[in-house]
Amino acid sequence: MKAMIFAAGLGTRLKPFTDTMPKALVPVAGTPMIEILIKHLILNGITNIIVNVHHFSEQVIGFLNQKNSFGANITISNESGLLLDTGGGLKNASWFFDDQQPFLVQNVDVVCDINYSGFLETHCKDKALATLAVSRRETSRRFLFDSSMQLCGWENSKNNEQRMARPQSENLTRFAFSGIQILDPAIFSLMHQVGKFSIIDSYLEIASTQKIVGFVHNPQYWVDMGKPEELLKAEKLLEILKNKK
Repeated sequence: MKAMIFAAGLGTRLKPFTDTMPKALVPVAGTPMIEILIKHLILNGITNIIVNVHHFSEQVIGFLNQKNSFGANITISNESGLLLDTGGGLKNASWFFDDQQPFLVQNVDVVCDINYSGFLETHCKDKALATLAVSRRETSRRFLFDSSMQLCGWENSKNNEQRMARPQSENLTRFAFSGIQILDPAIFSLMHQVGKFSIIDSYLEIASTQKIVGFVHNPQYWVDMGKPEELLKAEKLLEILKNKK
């Protein structure tokens, strides 16, 4: 399975660290985020990886070159000229996924002990276009799923915004998105937006006619490292995961 790492973001939540470096190189327990994720992917047998870059892109490229890509096959999708957001960044890298096989996409600032094999198995068994890793945790932005875990909508409780992908009369279950997904390359033909756009917008548009499902994982082993106050939690989680191996 190939993978894409979203590493192009400005990292505004991590200021002042990101005033002088990209989010991907912010250290956690002395190790840059992107190194943690790449080594985790390699450990799980994923060695063909594309990384999108924008903010301080030359630093990320230089770091990966210095480390000889950690022995993996790493390709750069350079967005230095224009930050394309998650949807635009994914679509810009569509050429990389030319083997017609499901592929993984993960945010660089996510630490998670998700079972990639089980994740992929569920995706294939469900014959889904996209499978989104989700969990039950407190957050203002959540995906809405029906009883069969098909995506029906999205909401932001802070501003009372709700967007439905399909009409549903039954009770919907709310889950937080974990920034990890497995996609079928067929999704690219259904992404009609161009330039800069969010992958969430694509999911909500596509879910009206296609099968997009949720994969529930244990939130105990998940941390968003995008905030300074979460870095210590990430360090503790990495220590737990290290001891589990």
